[in-house]
Amino acid sequence: MSTVLIIDDNPSIAIALDVLLSLHDIQSANAQSPEQGLALLRQQSFDLVIQDMNFTADTTSGEEGVALFKQIRQQHPDLPVILLTAWTHLDAAVDLIKAGAADYLAKPWNDQRLVATVKNLIELGQANRALQQRVQRERQQKRALESSYDLRGFVWQDSATERVLEMACQVAKSDVSVLIAGPNGAGKERIAEIIQANSKVSVGPFVVLNCGAIPAELIEAELFGADAGAYTGATRAREGKFEAADGGTLFLDEIGNLPLAGQMKLLRVLETGRFERLGSNKERQVKVRVISATNADLASMIKAGSFREDLYYRLNVIQLTLPPLSERPDDILPLALSFLEPGKTLSAGAQQSLQAHSWPGNVRELKNVMQRACLLAAQNEIKAGDLGLPAGANMTLNVPVNLEAEPDRAAIECALAKAHGVVAQAALELGLSRQALYRRMERLNISR
Repeated sequence: MSTVLIIDDNPSIAIALDVLLSLHDIQSANAQSPEQGLALLRQQSFDLVIQDMNFTADTTSGEEGVALFKQIRQQHPDLPVILLTAWTHLDAAVDLIKAGAADYLAKPWNDQRLVATVKNLIELGQANRALQQRVQRERQQKRALESSYDLRGFVWQDSATERVLEMACQVAKSDVSVLIAGPNGAGKERIAEIIQANSKVSVGPFVVLNCGAIPAELIEAELFGADAGAYTGATRAREGKFEAADGGTLFLDEIGNLPLAGQMKLLRVLETGRFERLGSNKERQVKVRVISATNADLASMIKAGSFREDLYYRLNVIQLTLPPLSERPDDILPLALSFLEPGKTLSAGAQQSLQAHSWPGNVRELKNVMQRACLLAAQNEIKAGDLGLPAGANMTLNVPVNLEAEPDRAAIECALAKAHGVVAQAALELGLSRQALYRRMERLNISR
């Protein structure tokens, strides 16, 4: 059950608030002076404080309340505080809201407004605590992962990426084949490097072959090597990727582009560790950990007859799926910052633009954008315009973009009436912070 601390020297006020809150399943404790209130805060936890502004008889300045509020903020910076007084001055309210007060209510209060404010602030506080706990837990998991494994300087923050990393590190020590699925530019090769770095063959070579970048007629020679005269232009014997990767790891990117003839030979190597160079009858033996990657739907290719089913199951003992960058939004800013040149910074507008973009080219596109911005930006601080991102069709709302709103008097009064005078709720309705709404109320001379 939620608990509220009431700091007020008037016992009747404390009793009235206690009865009102108890009707809504909210417990309360009472302190009749600032000293008692601060002592109670040191002794137990509260979800919210309701404090008076004047404690000495015949005073209306509110200075005692301001001093108490500042002490609470200093000692308990995350604890929401509602200021309660019979002497309401909007300029003072604005100053205190700017200083972090949750709300400012006048005596005699409206029961419905006060209860709504208390409930909103308690729910918001609980949500913030849950978020902080989740963030703390994720940070601890991240530190544990970084301290336990060689992550090759991999940059991430998103929990979706972390799940892939955890699984990659978990399977690294085994000898099984791993298939990494995901779109182009998402970072599949970096995951393969991490698997290699934490494997039993970490000191061995890490060899990469992009099966989509080699002509079909040459890819077998790239994989298995060729003797002199094996094909037109083969003037000398050459070593293939399997020989180069012996005792280490071979990463086959875009495995879906491997021709059927090459697929058959690859299957034999995976099963036996033996192969022949093109144009040679000499059988060679290697021990290679194979990691493959694809952005293609291999299951559909199997149905179409363009990919061998037996090879698929041989490659796909363990499958890791790396999501596109648009599904890992918490990775965007850490990655962008890692691509900055020394001395360069990102403006708030640039950060918002980066987070709002859909990133169809994934991490590769982000890296290119940052490199271009670093070259073309006139100043050390990179602005949104320096990024060269489209402003229309390719923009998505991965995170809310803080667009400036300027509601008029009618809109503010309507929102306040709808929220029964609860400023926090009205501000949410208008898309403003409480501080921003108070400033507009002061400027327009609007009373709750």
